[in-house]
Amino acid sequence: METKEQASISFWARQALLPHGWAQDVRIEVCGNAITSVQPGTATRPGDRPLAIAIPGLGNLHSHAFQRGMAGLTEIGGARGDSFWSWRELMYTFLDRLDPDSFQAIAEQAYVEMLESGFTRVGEFHYLHHAIDGTPYANRAEMAARVAAAAHTSGIGLTLLPVFYAHADFGGAPPNPSQRRLIHDVEGFARLLEGCARALAPLDDAVLGIAPHSLRAVTGAELAALLPLNRGPVHIHIAEQTREVEACLAWSGQRPVQWLYEQAQVDHRWCLVHATHVDAAELSSIIASNAVAGLCPITEANLGDGVFPMQAFARAGGRFGVGSDSNVLIDAAEELRLLEYGQRLQLRGRNVLSPGAQSSGRWLYEQAAQGAAQALGVEHGLRIGAPADLVELDPEHPALLSRSGDAWLDSWLFAARNGAVRSVWRGGREWVRHGRHLQRDSVARRFSAALSRVLA
Repeated sequence: METKEQASISFWARQALLPHGWAQDVRIEVCGNAITSVQPGTATRPGDRPLAIAIPGLGNLHSHAFQRGMAGLTEIGGARGDSFWSWRELMYTFLDRLDPDSFQAIAEQAYVEMLESGFTRVGEFHYLHHAIDGTPYANRAEMAARVAAAAHTSGIGLTLLPVFYAHADFGGAPPNPSQRRLIHDVEGFARLLEGCARALAPLDDAVLGIAPHSLRAVTGAELAALLPLNRGPVHIHIAEQTREVEACLAWSGQRPVQWLYEQAQVDHRWCLVHATHVDAAELSSIIASNAVAGLCPITEANLGDGVFPMQAFARAGGRFGVGSDSNVLIDAAEELRLLEYGQRLQLRGRNVLSPGAQSSGRWLYEQAAQGAAQALGVEHGLRIGAPADLVELDPEHPALLSRSGDAWLDSWLFAARNGAVRSVWRGGREWVRHGRHLQRDSVARRFSAALSRVLA
């Protein structure tokens, strides 16, 4: 896997969403992967790439890329009902069929779709580490290298979050046979991290973090040993299911977030994924620590997880971002739309998240983009020093006609379907043109071949 050094490039946007708000006739200069100049009210110059409506790219803070290959295959209820836990068993069955080539092809497809929808960086919560029989590959980071290769092919920015998974339940219960491809001890995980760092080296702006899978999968002692291994982002699944909360209470006498905050120094590096079932005290702890709540509305709805208390969290200054998680449907706008709509249904009101008279679309987009950037360990925005990750909206899309300013974002998030994203530039390079990824056809062929093998 090789990277090409990016030459300087410049853009001229008729309208651009800058940190202080909308601006006209904005010239943006880029060198390498980063923005070096932002000049509103400036005439275009020869060689500038024209953009109609430019907004900063959105980070996808939580993804299991391989699950894109099983999307739609678990929508049959059982005689005794269906739940997250029965879905998980089907996921393990699918996971057991994946070889490195199939895994990479599915990840490429997922990342292409993310870019087409407006996601420009992904936090890959990566737990498929070993061969089908559970033994390590000769290169312990073989599957992490395949994630990096998929990011390189698709062009998406990558924050790799290798997952530590050692146990089947609270209190250090032994893992199940179906979890054999996931399992490490602390020493083996440290070696995995070294391999992950080598796998990311060819990517210009990749970030390496760590991900203790959940409190079911890691003990307090293991958590304490893991945290010094890396200074990047720390992500963890927590309080996603009521059964998880009940089991944690039975084991420790504490709720999951409560237990975590007593065991670890949770701070701005942390992303608490889902945190669906939290009480008021736990919500206050998350806010005070400056951690990010990683919300995945499409997946949480698909799995029947529940609804995060978003209005109370947001009005108290909580930080959040969104992720595509199981990738059952990859759509940046839909994640934000469903986040708002879930709260409207629960609270029986309209525009319930944005404070005051603010635009819901702009508030959701800006807050989610800032939270995701923090959780993924990168800078954000159309400003000097930030990655040159730009999304261009199409003012000729039927949902965006005769709009301006915040109404573009409101109409994209709440009134558009496919086609509102015209182009996507990641690290100063164009990857999506006229709504279509430039590598879509070749990626789709490999994805089709992979599924033919895996689902045969």
